[in-house]
Amino acid sequence: MSDTSTLDRPPLAPASPAAPQVPELPVAAVRQALLDRTEIALLDLREEDPYAQEHPLWAANLPLSRLELDAWDRIPRRDTLVVLFGTHDGHDLVPLAAARLAALGYTRVHALAGGLEGWKTAGGEVFRDVNVPSKSFGEWVEHHRHTPSLPAEEVQALIDGRADVVVVDARRFDEYRTMSIPGATSVPGAELVLRIAELAPDPKTRVIVNCAGRTRSIIGTQSLVNAGIPNPVAALRNGTIGWLLAGQTLDHGAERRAPSVVQAHTAATARQRAQAVADRAGVRRTTLADLPALSPADRTVYRLDVRTPEEYEAGHLPGFASAPGGQLVQETDHHAPVRGARIVLDDSDGVRAPMTASWLAQMGWEVYLLEGVDAAGRSTAGAWKKPQPDTPAVRTVNPVALAGWLEVARQDPAAVQVLDFTNSANHVMGHVPGAWFAIRAQVADALRAVPAARRYVATCGSSLLARFAAQDLREALDALGSDAEVLVLEGGNAAWAAAGLPLEAGDARLATPRTDRYRRPYEGTDAPRSAMQAYLDWEFGLVAQLGRDGTHHFQVI
Repeated sequence: MSDTSTLDRPPLAPASPAAPQVPELPVAAVRQALLDRTEIALLDLREEDPYAQEHPLWAANLPLSRLELDAWDRIPRRDTLVVLFGTHDGHDLVPLAAARLAALGYTRVHALAGGLEGWKTAGGEVFRDVNVPSKSFGEWVEHHRHTPSLPAEEVQALIDGRADVVVVDARRFDEYRTMSIPGATSVPGAELVLRIAELAPDPKTRVIVNCAGRTRSIIGTQSLVNAGIPNPVAALRNGTIGWLLAGQTLDHGAERRAPSVVQAHTAATARQRAQAVADRAGVRRTTLADLPALSPADRTVYRLDVRTPEEYEAGHLPGFASAPGGQLVQETDHHAPVRGARIVLDDSDGVRAPMTASWLAQMGWEVYLLEGVDAAGRSTAGAWKKPQPDTPAVRTVNPVALAGWLEVARQDPAAVQVLDFTNSANHVMGHVPGAWFAIRAQVADALRAVPAARRYVATCGSSLLARFAAQDLREALDALGSDAEVLVLEGGNAAWAAAGLPLEAGDARLATPRTDRYRRPYEGTDAPRSAMQAYLDWEFGLVAQLGRDGTHHFQVI
C-alpha cells in the first residue's frame, strides 16, 4: 500500500450480512393494510428507471443502492411493517435488502409474496412514472372539480394582446429557470395563496397557473379556487408540454419571483382563507406540547416544515425536516413512504401549512397543523441532517495522491481504476477524469465492464455513498479471486474539484447503464414530442386506473 493513502483504519468489514429467510406477506394482506389505512411501507428496491416502468400505486422507491443512507429518514419507526420487492437481471434484491434493514434495526421486514409479478398475477394494478399518487390525485381533482383551464394557444393570445393577465409557475424555482412561459413569475405551489394578491391586486386580473405537465397546474389553480380569491383563475392546460406541442416558444433562465414581502392586510386575508380550506378538508390541529401524545411508540409521525428552503435554513423547529409545500403535495411518496402514517406541518404564516395540509387530507392522510409556535422556537439553523448509521471504516486516498496515481495509469491502466457511484446526472456534469460511472447495487456488473486493476478507488459526490459501495466492491473482487486494493476518495468529487483538479464531463465510461434515474418527458425541451404526448395520454388515463386499483382513499372538497 502506498504511503499516500490512509492506513490507520481497520480493513473493510463484510458488506452483506448473512441473509436469513425473509418471511413473505401475501398480496391480499398488503392490499388489506392499504384499505384499512394501517401503517405499511411497500418498498421497490430497484433503481428509479425500472421502478418508473411499473409499480403498485403506493410502492415507494427506495433503491438497494441507497438503503443505509435513506432508510432511517424515510422510515423513522424501526418496527414499521416493511414489505420489499424488486429484482435486477433476474436476481432477487430482497434477501440482501432485508439483511441490511435488519442490521439497521428494522424488526418487521417481509417480502411481497411473488414480488411484482405476484402482485400483477393477483390482479393488482400497476402504474407507470414517478410520484404517481400525487399525479393521479391531480387528475382525480380535475375530474371531480372540473378545474378551469385554458389551452396554450389562448394563453399565448392573451399575452400577445397585452391582456390583464398574470402567469405564475407553480414548480420549484430551478425547474422554472430551466424553461418557463414567457413573462411568467415563479410562485411555487404552496406560496400561491400567500403571495398572489401581491402579483394580482386587481380582482379583474386573470391568473394563469402552469407547471411542466398537469399536476401542479391543477393543484395550484384549484388551491386559488378553493381559497376563494376573487380573480378569474385557470390552469395552463398541459403546462410547458402543451406549450411546446402547440409550437410556441419557451423562455430559459428567467429570474422573476413573487414579492418576498406580503402586506399585513393581504397576509391576514390569505390566512383566513387558508384556514377555512383546511377546516373543510378535515385537517386537525396540534401544539408542540401535544406532539408527544401524537407520537406513541406504534405510530410513525412525519414532522415537516413547508416553507421555502431559504426560510427553513434560516431557522426551523428541531426535528422538522424541510418539505416545501408544493413539492410535498407533488412528491408525497418520497417524503412520507409509510402509508397510514401521521403528518404534522409547520409554517410561520398560517397559510402555507393549511393549504398543503388540505391537499394531504384529501389524499387520505391523517394530517395536523402545528399551532401556537413562538418564532423563537425555530432556532435550529442549516439544512436538514438526515439520521444515518455510522459509515463503514475504509482506507482512503486524498485527491492530490489520486491525481498522481492517475498520471501513472496513463502508461499503466492496471495501476488504478476509479468507480464513481454518484448519480448519473452528476457524473455526466463532471467527474474525476477516467472514472467509470457505476450503480452501487450493480457493482459486480460494473467490474465486468471495467478493465482489471491492482487498485480501485470508489468515489461519489461527498464520499458518503462510496464508503458503503467500497464494501460491495471488496466482496465482488473477493468473489473474482482478486486481492486488489480498495480505497475511497476522501471528500469525493467535491473535494477533488475543491483541490482545483480538472473534471471530465460526459458519459463515455458507463460501467452500468444509467438506470438510477428515470428521464421525465417533461424535464426539458429536447424530449421527443411523441414522448410528451404519450405522457399526457398516460395522465389522462390515471382516473380509470385509480378506479381499478381501489386503494387510494382520495376525496375532494
